[in-house]
Amino acid sequence: MVNKQLIHPESIVVIGGSNDIQKPGGKVLKNIIDGKFTGNLYVINPKETEVQGITSFSEVKDLPQVDLAIVAIAAKYVPDAVEELTKKKNTRAFIILSAGFGEESKEGKVLESRIVGMINEVNGALIGPNCIGVLTPQYHGVFTQPIPGLDPMGCDFISGSGATACFIMEAGIPKGLRFANVFSVGNSAQIGVEEILQYLDESFDPEKSSRIKLLYVENIFKPKLLLKHATSLIRKGCHIAAVKAGASEAGSRAASSHTGALASPDEAVKALFRKAGIVRCEGREELASVASVFTYPRLKGKNIAIVTHAGGPAVMLTDALSNGGLQIPHLEGPAANALLEKLLPGSSVANPIDFLATGTAEQLGIILDAIENHFPDIDGSAVIFGTPGLTRVFDAYKIIDQKIRTARKPIFPILPSTLTGKEEIETFVSNGHTYFSDEVVFGHALTKVVNTSSPSEESLDKSLVDLRKIREIIEQSPNGYMSPSEIQVLLDAAGITRAKEAVVLTVEDALNEVKKMGFPVVMKVVGPVHKSDVAGVVLNVSSEEVVIREFERMVRIPETKAILIQQMLSGFELFAGAKREDKFGHMILCGLGGIFIEVIKDVSTALTPVSMDEAIHMIRSLKGYKILQGVRGQKGINEQRFADIIIRLSALLEAAPEISELDFNPILGREDQVVVVDARICISK
Repeated sequence: MVNKQLIHPESIVVIGGSNDIQKPGGKVLKNIIDGKFTGNLYVINPKETEVQGITSFSEVKDLPQVDLAIVAIAAKYVPDAVEELTKKKNTRAFIILSAGFGEESKEGKVLESRIVGMINEVNGALIGPNCIGVLTPQYHGVFTQPIPGLDPMGCDFISGSGATACFIMEAGIPKGLRFANVFSVGNSAQIGVEEILQYLDESFDPEKSSRIKLLYVENIFKPKLLLKHATSLIRKGCHIAAVKAGASEAGSRAASSHTGALASPDEAVKALFRKAGIVRCEGREELASVASVFTYPRLKGKNIAIVTHAGGPAVMLTDALSNGGLQIPHLEGPAANALLEKLLPGSSVANPIDFLATGTAEQLGIILDAIENHFPDIDGSAVIFGTPGLTRVFDAYKIIDQKIRTARKPIFPILPSTLTGKEEIETFVSNGHTYFSDEVVFGHALTKVVNTSSPSEESLDKSLVDLRKIREIIEQSPNGYMSPSEIQVLLDAAGITRAKEAVVLTVEDALNEVKKMGFPVVMKVVGPVHKSDVAGVVLNVSSEEVVIREFERMVRIPETKAILIQQMLSGFELFAGAKREDKFGHMILCGLGGIFIEVIKDVSTALTPVSMDEAIHMIRSLKGYKILQGVRGQKGINEQRFADIIIRLSALLEAAPEISELDFNPILGREDQVVVVDARICISK
């Protein structure tokens, strides 16, 4: 695991270091030297006595004691070097740049496992193999470019892909994004994204640590560890944004060929990120843009003022923000009139605030002061300011710089003139700011940040369910689908409201149960999985004659074991379900029920345990939520009772992890009740 020797080594050896800086071993050595590593630095190269001015040893056995080994030799030679270092040289940290391990072949996986075993035996730390290395203020242990100027308050960046790490830095550095530490974990043979995040959480210092964490992941090996430490960091005041690649079937296959591991299921990842409060990004540019949003104060509301001297970009930004749920409120009244008097004729302060192409830097400052002091309903501003090349705009960018430093409300600079205003932008960035070159990209990034919820509460009320009874039923049940009678007991133990029902084997029993329930009733076959497909469901049974006739017909349907008699209820059809995802635990789903679950596929997801707030959010995030509220004279469902079923389902799954699949479909919802009508539960121990 992450240790002092990896983060703060007092000595480093580059195994495979050379004078050829076009090779990984040569380039990583040069980067360490250029980074002014202050500890002892050694090289292993059997052909040289000195490499880039550093003493070179022919063999590992000739080395003195060394904290960290950076390895850049062929995969087949790595295990012997690791064995010598761990056993004889007290080496406790390794960065293996070499490829040819688990990502390539079964033989490579064997080598990788052997290396991990040796390092684990001495409680050592391993980054890689198949990575670009580690970049920290202490040492530049990477063989790539760019190497940004490192700032302790910049971004901490963890990437499963080395090349992607480079490309993301390339996207962010020109925009002013700074970095604190960069970790490329490669195959994550021992330390992956989750363990690095754990280290950043456990070593977090509110005075000295970065508050921005960026992730690029293809595979999440330990989702619960990631959830725990991402949630912890965000609650400490950090921001986390991530690109999760491998969402499509083809992307998942590509991720597998890249890392030698299956990509994590995308719906489970979405649910995990949502639960943790991680902003999910779709690509490099968006990740860099979201990270740049993080560098500014939090937007405390959703009301934005757009300040511009160019109408078109303001229109596009208005669309992007509005489509993302933010507001660009109309500005009017005495404060607006007073501001308009200070601008050139033809200007507009309605919002967007357009002070024309001939507007001055002084007027820009007046506008920003007015937003800060005279428009209390405005939560922040976006300033679009470029140049057609007729004049220099140093003075305008100086005003933006000054106002950003003094304003309580965030000011987001959109500076589109990356060629004609190149010098001005470079000066602005050199003052410690990030900027956005495209208003629509900025708009999408800001709305993603604003619309990402805070981490969910981890509250689970165990008193909601009868744990003893649930365990009794589960332990008695074999693998496979549970019988209706077992499901009835299980739902009752979980306190989940269900329709009155009974399983019967004879016509006489059916008639007796109907008398208890009262007409009308529903009759269903027990046995076939898809009852409707075999004419195994009859609704609105309203007489004893129909009970007798349908019973005799239904018992002749193949695979039928019994007949289920239920109350005939009415209401809006809802759905709730769950499935167990490998490593992630149970994922709960809810949405519109009946055939709509298959046709519309309007579903919300969450990982257990699910709190009441999370359950309400699941319901309200459905596209069909307005239908559930009631439309065109129809009354809506009881939202609180639907949410109660979800949290009780969550508690049931926590008590019975052996449940692999579960469907409540349909659930019938009305304004006075929400009742599970049909349930299917599969056990896999």
